[in-house]
Amino acid sequence: MEFSSKLLEKAVHEMSQLPGIGKRTALRLVLHLLKQPKEQTQFLSQALTQMREEIKYCNSCHNISDVALCEICANPNRDHGIICVVEDIRDVMAIENTRQFKGIYHVLGGKISPMDGVGPGQLHISTLVEKAKTGNIRELIFALSSTMEGDTTNFFIYKQVKDFQLVTTTIARGIAVGDELEYADEVTLGRSILQRIPLEISFKNN
Repeated sequence: MEFSSKLLEKAVHEMSQLPGIGKRTALRLVLHLLKQPKEQTQFLSQALTQMREEIKYCNSCHNISDVALCEICANPNRDHGIICVVEDIRDVMAIENTRQFKGIYHVLGGKISPMDGVGPGQLHISTLVEKAKTGNIRELIFALSSTMEGDTTNFFIYKQVKDFQLVTTTIARGIAVGDELEYADEVTLGRSILQRIPLEISFKNN
């Protein structure tokens, strides 16, 4: 792709680094920004810079937040005795959109994947185990993707908490095996949360 401007080429290159954005799409987006009032581009730039510099992670659940304790963890109306274990922020958003879950979350930051060099120590597993040790948690709901890596992560955590006085469940397999949670429709995901099953049963069925 030939460019008449080095500035344009640089902008297209940086835009194309975003997931799912190829060079042609990046060029279309950059040219669109050039046609807009300069203030709109400045607002976008400022919003991205502010987000990158000021965004925080919840001290309790590791969810993305503007403050030290996210709105969900700080909400006294949520059931703090039930924790839904998810991979990342997108899964929190997907489950929240169903309006079926009234507990709180714990964001692992990924899943165990030796092929990708991701081990238990790189995830927020130890803080989850510490929560389980307190005795204040009645139930852990495992809502990881129905993949080999997701099931491996479920089993690893289960072994860490199985001797504590709590119930471990997993979302019902209305979510197809191999599917990512964020792509499930809200009705299916909501039913999976409500019809969750004991985690041990899910291991026997695999």
